[in-house]
Amino acid sequence: MQSQPVQASGSGVIISDDGYIVTNNHVVEDADKIEVVLTDKRTFEAKLIGRDPNTDLALLKVSGKGLPVVKLGNSDNVNVGEWVLAFGYPLGLQSTVTAGIISAKGRQIGILSEGQQQRGNPFGGGQDQIPVSSAIESFIQTDAVINRGNSGGALTNASGELIGINSAIASPTGTYAGYGFAIPVNLVKKIVDDFVEYGNVKRGYIGVTYTEITPELAKEKGFADVDGLYVQDVVAGGAAEAAGIKKGDILSKINGKVITGSPVLSETIGRARPGDKVNVTYKRDGKEKQVTMTLKGEDSLKSENAGGKASKSATEIYNKLGASFIPASAQKKKELGVNSGVVVTQVNRGGIFDYFGVERGLVITEVNGKAVNSVDDVEAALGATQRNIVRLKGVSPQGGAVQLSFPVEY
Repeated sequence: MQSQPVQASGSGVIISDDGYIVTNNHVVEDADKIEVVLTDKRTFEAKLIGRDPNTDLALLKVSGKGLPVVKLGNSDNVNVGEWVLAFGYPLGLQSTVTAGIISAKGRQIGILSEGQQQRGNPFGGGQDQIPVSSAIESFIQTDAVINRGNSGGALTNASGELIGINSAIASPTGTYAGYGFAIPVNLVKKIVDDFVEYGNVKRGYIGVTYTEITPELAKEKGFADVDGLYVQDVVAGGAAEAAGIKKGDILSKINGKVITGSPVLSETIGRARPGDKVNVTYKRDGKEKQVTMTLKGEDSLKSENAGGKASKSATEIYNKLGASFIPASAQKKKELGVNSGVVVTQVNRGGIFDYFGVERGLVITEVNGKAVNSVDDVEAALGATQRNIVRLKGVSPQGGAVQLSFPVEY
C-alpha cells in the first residue's frame, strides 16, 4: 500500500526580525518539509538550522524581513508565584493565550531521557548510579493552560518578555491537567547561539557520574544533609579529575548556587561550552573546598594526547591559586597606564593567593612573562610555569607596581 503523508503542528517563537524561529525538537523531528504560518496569515517555508534532542530545542529560519519579535527575558530572575502567559496554537485552534503562575523551577520529569538510558554517556553525568544521557531537564513549571500544539510556543512574564519555550505537560489523559513545563530562556539563548555560530551544540562536560543524595543515602554514608550530588565516578582526563575531584565527594555548589538536585548542575553546565570555567564547591570528609574547572568537550575527553596532559597541568596550577578573575576594563587599564590586565575579584581561603596575602582588586598584567587579558590567558600562561615557580606582575588597587614569585607547592 502507498503510504500517506503525515502532518503535524506545533508553535514557535520569532526571536529575530530576519526570521530566526525557536521551537521544540519534537515538533520538527523527522520532518521533510516545515511550513510556518504567522498570526497575520503570512506563510513561509522554513529551513532547519539545527535541532538538539538533549534540550528538545530546534532553530528554524525563514526568509522574511522586519518580522515582529519577542524580547528575551532572564529566566534566572523568574520567581515562584509570578504571573506568566503561555502563547501557542493548541488543539488546532488559532493563536491562543492563557494565564497562570510559576509553580516551580528546576523540574526534572524524565521526558527527555526516556529511551536514552541504555545508550549511556560517560562524559556528562546522571542519576541513580547510571552514567546516563546528557539530556538537560531543568524545566519551569506553570499552571498556565498548555495543551497539544502549544509545544514550542512562548512562556512570557507579565511584561511580555520571553522566559521559556513551552515543551511538555504532565497529564494522564494527554490534555491539560494542571502542569505544564517550559525550557528556561537562558538555556535557549545558548543553544540558539551555538546553532547560529557553529551549526551544532557545543557542550562542555565536567566528567563525573553521580547520584542525587536521598535521605537513605545520607543515612548510609553519614552525610549531614541531603543537598548536593554524590560522585560515583570520575572520568579520566576530565575537568573534575584535573580539579582534584574524587569518587565519594559531594558536589554542593556551582558558581555559588546550591545544588539542590541534578537539574541545577545540568542546566548550569548546559549553558556553557568546552573551555568555559565553572566554580564548584565540594565536600570531602566533612570539609568544604572550592575549585575552578575548565569544561572539556567530548572529543578532548576521549583523547589521550600530550596536549591534554599539558592542559591538565595548567588547570591544576590555576585551581591551586584559589582566586577568581575578570578582564580589566579599558578605562581601568587607562587609569593604571597598562596595556593588559585581569582583576582579582575573589581570594579563596586555603589557596596560594590567600597564603601569600594577595589582595582583591589587584590587577595582574603578566603571568610568567606573558600578558594576560582573560581567564583563558591566565591558564595558558600558567602552562609555561618553570621549576614550579609562578611569576606575576601587576598593579595594586592603590596604583603601586607589584611583582610576585611563589612556588606552586607551599
